[in-house]
Amino acid sequence: MVDFLAENNLCGQAILRIVSRGNAIIAELLRLSEFIPAVFRLKDKSDQQKYGDIICDFSYFKGPEYYESKLEAKPELQDLDEEFRENNIEILTRFYLAFESVHKYVVDLKRYLDDLNEGVYIQQTLETVLLNEDGKQLLCEALYLYGVMLLVIDQKMEGEVRERMLVSYYRYSAARSSADSNLDDICKLLRSTGYSSHPGAKRPPNYPESYFQRVPISPTFISMVIGRLRSDDIYNQVSAYPLPEHRSTALATQAAMLCVCLYFTPSILHTQQAKMREIVDKYFPDNWVISIYMGITVNLVEAWEPYKAAKTALNYTLDTANIKEQAGRYSASVESLRPQVQQLLKEGFLREEIVLDNIPKLLNCLRDCNVAIRWLMLHTAESAYDPNNKRLRQIKDQVINDSKYNPKILFQLLLDTAQFEFILKEMFKQMLAEKQLKWESYKKEGSERMMELAEVFSGVKPLTRVEKNENLQAWFREISKQIESLNYEDSTAAGRKTVQLIQALVEVQEFHQLESNLQVCQFLADTRKFLHQMIRTINIKEEVLITMQIVGDLSYAWQIIDSFTSIMQESIRANPFMVTKLRATFLKLASALDLPLLRINQVNSPDLLSVSQFYSGELVAYVRKVLQIIPESMFTSLAKIIKLQIHDIMEVPTRLDKDKLKDYAQLSARYEVAKLTHAISVFTEGILMMKTTLVGIIKVDPKQLLEDGIRKELVKRVAYALHKGLIFNPKAKIQDWQSVYQSTHIPIPKYPSVDESATFIGRLCREILRITDPKTTCYIDQLNTWYDMRTHQEVTNNRLFSEIQDTLGTFGLNGLDRLLCFMIVKELQNFLTVLQKNILKDKAVVDIFKALLSAVNPVKGIVANASKVYVNAVTKTQKIWPPYLEAIMKVGQMQILRQQIANELNYSCKFDSKHLAAALDNLNKSLLSDIEAHYQDPSLPYPKEDNTLLYEITAYLEAAGIQNPLNKIYITTKRLPYFPIVNFLFLIAQLPKLQNNKSQGMTCRKAADPVDWAPLVLGLLTLLKQFHSRYTEQFLALIGQFIRSIMEQCTSQKIPDMPSDVVGALMFLEDYVRYTKLPRKVAEAHVPSFVFDEFRTVL
Repeated sequence: MVDFLAENNLCGQAILRIVSRGNAIIAELLRLSEFIPAVFRLKDKSDQQKYGDIICDFSYFKGPEYYESKLEAKPELQDLDEEFRENNIEILTRFYLAFESVHKYVVDLKRYLDDLNEGVYIQQTLETVLLNEDGKQLLCEALYLYGVMLLVIDQKMEGEVRERMLVSYYRYSAARSSADSNLDDICKLLRSTGYSSHPGAKRPPNYPESYFQRVPISPTFISMVIGRLRSDDIYNQVSAYPLPEHRSTALATQAAMLCVCLYFTPSILHTQQAKMREIVDKYFPDNWVISIYMGITVNLVEAWEPYKAAKTALNYTLDTANIKEQAGRYSASVESLRPQVQQLLKEGFLREEIVLDNIPKLLNCLRDCNVAIRWLMLHTAESAYDPNNKRLRQIKDQVINDSKYNPKILFQLLLDTAQFEFILKEMFKQMLAEKQLKWESYKKEGSERMMELAEVFSGVKPLTRVEKNENLQAWFREISKQIESLNYEDSTAAGRKTVQLIQALVEVQEFHQLESNLQVCQFLADTRKFLHQMIRTINIKEEVLITMQIVGDLSYAWQIIDSFTSIMQESIRANPFMVTKLRATFLKLASALDLPLLRINQVNSPDLLSVSQFYSGELVAYVRKVLQIIPESMFTSLAKIIKLQIHDIMEVPTRLDKDKLKDYAQLSARYEVAKLTHAISVFTEGILMMKTTLVGIIKVDPKQLLEDGIRKELVKRVAYALHKGLIFNPKAKIQDWQSVYQSTHIPIPKYPSVDESATFIGRLCREILRITDPKTTCYIDQLNTWYDMRTHQEVTNNRLFSEIQDTLGTFGLNGLDRLLCFMIVKELQNFLTVLQKNILKDKAVVDIFKALLSAVNPVKGIVANASKVYVNAVTKTQKIWPPYLEAIMKVGQMQILRQQIANELNYSCKFDSKHLAAALDNLNKSLLSDIEAHYQDPSLPYPKEDNTLLYEITAYLEAAGIQNPLNKIYITTKRLPYFPIVNFLFLIAQLPKLQNNKSQGMTCRKAADPVDWAPLVLGLLTLLKQFHSRYTEQFLALIGQFIRSIMEQCTSQKIPDMPSDVVGALMFLEDYVRYTKLPRKVAEAHVPSFVFDEFRTVL
């Protein structure tokens, strides 16, 4: 018959694929449970107020029109909804696909069972598959994994949160419009059960059986699976645990599967007392806390509380006398095992011959250790007992008292057992690898010894003083041939023959009185020794390694082990060399990965990498967490050293009086520094002793661990110092998993906000914006300085950015620049929204723009009665300009700051790294010339879309300050009507508030009506840059026309002085040309050059 798991066995491959997918789904659910966006929990009042109207549970489906109409009624809610969709659609899709895969899993399992019943698989029925060893395992696992999925979802993702996420996905995705979408079925399966994982939460009625029955599964299949799990040892584990008292540990995996599967037929738990008594007697005579999957623990006392038959059956196990007996047995076991294992671990004790002679004893010791550790860890775990349940508290207290439980002693036994197991495994692996070579070498040695003895008895060899004996000579030659003929492949026959040869060699010594010749005796003894070694070597079997793997399983502690973290860290702090023993424990824990990966590996699924990466990553994160105590202790010692050096140890002067030498010696303080420095070096040595270790599929390099740990601690301390230091007088969200700067190994810590800023950089940025606010300060471009408008005192200057660079470095200053960049984007977006919704939708205002446009057409001409036309338009639109002015000046202010930062970065780059500055500058120029050449001749090369060169070089250029913020395109824009005329009117409306000062340029007339010239010009320039260049052309043409028209009117009225508004408009054109670095002809195209000449005489 074809092997059930063979590739050509469709029946076996189909169920194997289902089970493999089940393990992968659970890994994905566990992975995603750590990334639930906090906003879906709606815990904070602020979240409830802000998002309450856009995040709904399944009540949404009762009246979606009602909810959607509520949103449509409020534009601000629509904006929030759109922003929320953009931020969360990616993670919501990932969650939905995971939920969908759970539903698809159970549908595929049902289809497989239907196919079996309908005879799709030739010669295979449910009964025949359950008779096959692999088939039986896979069918039981398929049902069990579905149960585990449902339990994991309910434990890790609360029902309300699931509902909100599914509703949000339904609203934001195209899934609802798709005909083949099974969203309804998924919602029915995963709707809230009312269960809460919080301690003290009440268990919902009929939970989890009603949850398990949402998708009905064939009762015959469930009944047969439970029958197999009750009666058989489906994984043949009992052979690895020969002692009867270890039976419940041997069957622990099967017991966990049975517990989950029983929820599919609650009638057994409720009423069938005989079956429950049988189950408890076989699987739970001495244990009641089990691990159902990768360390997820369940306490049967609590889990079976609502079921009469199950509760009654379990009461025999929970009898006080039984608990006392079990706890006492394991307590005595720990006491006897600790010295035993410590003796075995003594240097040089575990030698090859001792191991080979005592395999059964060593394996028994391992079994006893692992069974005791398992029972005590599970039955004393905090997570297994609800502190609000009185009965559970009593049981736990009894276990702890009767077992004399001491977590430190248990942890020490775990460490020693892991180390012992690790050494034994490594020795066995090496012996297995060298088995044949050693056997052949012993055979050769024995055979040669016999040949030599044969030659000795030939009488030919001189100096041996042995008489010639042809019989013995022939006999030893025969023995040599017999040894030579031993066959390694046929180990049983070879073993039997070797025993006979040893017996023959003992007899020949006695019968032929060979004892008198010491040399011959020695040869015979050596040969017997080699033959003994051959028997030992042939007995090295892989089964021993397999048994050790089964016995050493630590998957039940995948989560409980965290409760021992503080003990691990304390022991490392006391003795850093403890890390070597911990390495063995981490490797023992890594063996837990075999459980979820076995089926995935068997079917060669592509999920193998992602699942093993997830579990390996979890374990490596735990290793890092434990070993983080080393960098923490190092920094604590460093802090003490710094304190001593700053406050206690006096600086020794260059000249020192002899009698003051003792005062400056400060021996005790210096001794303390030396002691602390030595402690730091010991800590580093400890972590480096760990050696490079493969944890699952991730290679852990101790040097990297140490470096990451130090960087993590450094980031934590620097971030805390900056968070505390940069707090001023306080007046699109990126999730952590999306940020390229956030790391799981070296995380940037988060602190509670003290103002609207998320980090210290935000606070620093807002403080700079506050002190350089254009409403209260005036920026003088020639001096790069801000002055207070009222007192005319200097507020700050460009030295501020040198100070920031000295404090936060280039990255800090670059980060500030990027934040300003994003602020400009947000400001421009808000500004355009206001422009479109408030100004361009106001009919009265639009009529004014239309009237002005008809008055000024054609733009090349001159406006008749100019003063009246312009003043009239400005007066009618006066109300709309204050918010417009504020937005423009904010953008301009931030552009000035960006220019100052770019100057500072560029200056320091040229000063500190001239080669980098020159290389970047040249590369930038050559790239730009190549791109320009491409646009003139498209056949020339240009970077392709997938080429990241331009993107990467931009990051370097920005960090080196080789950029002009004024040339940036910050936002994408659409065509807007009346845009040039709006900006022109805005500018001439501001000109009367300004005056020209010969030494300072354009300044504000009244401090009560503040307008700062530089931010105004740069803000307008930036705004125009975001639109098509024809808008700028029209805008400049309107200014030119304004200047020409007013000048014409002055000439006709014989007014000799140039009006201040014209001076302001000309000044704007001058500054526009200067800032944009455009040729003068751009301005002179609209204003005759003689007007500029006259303007200069005014200046």
